[in-house]
Amino acid sequence: MRIRIAVLTFACLLSCRTAIADEQRSDSLTADAAAELLEELTPPADEPWRSIPWKIDVLDGQRTASAENKPLFIWAMDGHPLGCT
Repeated sequence: MRIRIAVLTFACLLSCRTAIADEQRSDSLTADAAAELLEELTPPADEPWRSIPWKIDVLDGQRTASAENKPLFIWAMDGHPLGCT
């Protein structure tokens, strides 16, 4: 009896998943919509923060800051990038 209930439950879940997958496929992102979305989300090239010569390597940034006699700004974080910690 337990096996029968498990099989019926599995079949029900599988059919629900298939129905959801079919619905998601029909609402998929088209190439034109993706290009439009990318254009909307891309910040303008004249944003002030884009003119800063950002360094990814801390030691490279330290050498550059020392050579130019400028302060070193380090942005560091720990945890989930979306703040879901």
